[in-house]
Amino acid sequence: MDRSPTHPKGRRRRAALPVALAATVAALLTGAPPAHASGPGPTACPDRLAAKATCYSGVGAHGAAYTIAVPDDWNGSLVVHAHGGPDLGEGSDPARSADDLARWSVMVDEGYAWAGSSYRRGGFGTRMAAEDTENLRRLFLAEFGTPRRTYLHGQSWGGNVAAKVAETYGGRADGRGGRAARPYDGVLLTSGLVAGASRGYDARVDLRVVYQYYCHNHPRPTETPYPLWQGLRAGSTMTRAGLRARLQECTGYASPPAERTSAQQRNLDDILAVTRLPERALESHLAYATFTFRDIVHTRLGDRNPFSNRGVRYTGSHDDRALNAGVERFEADPTAVRDLSYDSDLTGAVTVPVLTMHAVDDPTALVEFESAYRDTLRGAGRERLLVQTFTTEAEHSALSDAEYANSLAALDDWVRTGHRPTARSVASACPAFDREYGTGCFYDPGYRPAPFTARVRPRPGGLHWPAMTAARERAWSRVDGVGIAP
Repeated sequence: MDRSPTHPKGRRRRAALPVALAATVAALLTGAPPAHASGPGPTACPDRLAAKATCYSGVGAHGAAYTIAVPDDWNGSLVVHAHGGPDLGEGSDPARSADDLARWSVMVDEGYAWAGSSYRRGGFGTRMAAEDTENLRRLFLAEFGTPRRTYLHGQSWGGNVAAKVAETYGGRADGRGGRAARPYDGVLLTSGLVAGASRGYDARVDLRVVYQYYCHNHPRPTETPYPLWQGLRAGSTMTRAGLRARLQECTGYASPPAERTSAQQRNLDDILAVTRLPERALESHLAYATFTFRDIVHTRLGDRNPFSNRGVRYTGSHDDRALNAGVERFEADPTAVRDLSYDSDLTGAVTVPVLTMHAVDDPTALVEFESAYRDTLRGAGRERLLVQTFTTEAEHSALSDAEYANSLAALDDWVRTGHRPTARSVASACPAFDREYGTGCFYDPGYRPAPFTARVRPRPGGLHWPAMTAARERAWSRVDGVGIAP
């Protein structure tokens, strides 16, 4: 029986299984091999979904592992998920998409089929990850039929990936061609790194140089020197544990304040005040500025430098004059900036509704990134397609299940009815979902993030958005070898 439309799941309808899916399920029930043996094969669902869905895994185009879940009570629509990171392993990690299904199984609980790619390799590559995400959507259609509606979900760096998918594969803006012209119906971006990498990583560039000014141990004076924009020299054997040890040595960040030396406390205070980064995420940001930067520079950009701190004045320390005189300075290679920007920056040229959710105190993806994304869509004349919501949580990826379910329902309602929600209307709908999930609703419908430059010190020429216009993207696309190789 259909649920009442007033129920949080009231719009769910039991859809007939597509022919390919019905054949696959029948084969599984009878013990026969699946019809598409080279495609998705049966796999165990997360415990939460074991009695509710059928799960599949496989390896798609370019070697990207993936996981798919189809609920028994399928509403006929699909969520295509783009995961965060980037992870730095060599190949595709099948566990990544399986873990993400477990984390966002709430979407399957809500009746949506779910498909997530692990991408073909680790390391940075936004367009690569976007292509793998789009390839998985096409694989789902080939195996299970065309969904009633298809939504993109991107989390963390996956927010950058999903936004890139929407711009690159989202279809024409003129409305001609019907459904075939728009393979995605809407986009949900949660805790997204939606400022792009050419500017979104500047806070970590600043951390890298400010940390070294105070700590002098990354590298140590006795170690082989290298420019800090590299993150880490190519042949280094430093581990994450080794980095933590150096951070602890300099700042005592892992010790109670009473156990830190006066020098450690002063170093910690200065680093936090100048970089404006949260203390609880200092280690993770420094790790990104070390290992992810090494991947970007040495592996993806052929040792070219995409980062600059020219013209940046650092403030907030106990001696700003000494800091600015002593901090390492460097100028970016224009071709490296071009390639990183082409790969990861956003033009704002979306053609379908986009709903975002971001915790105000997100320690990893700074909430001011949402201001950059809003200004990006505004600069592209697409702000009407964006609704942003904010919660009072202090989390990055562990937001409330009730909020995820509510966000997806709000996006679906917007797509189906054409009625654009507001932050307040989204917040007011959440308690109905919380009655089922009991994880809380923490929306702050009146919140508006400060400008991007309130948290991240701008570089010369870095005040206007989009960071890459659609016209520039088209021009760069004609440059042989532009971007980051897949």
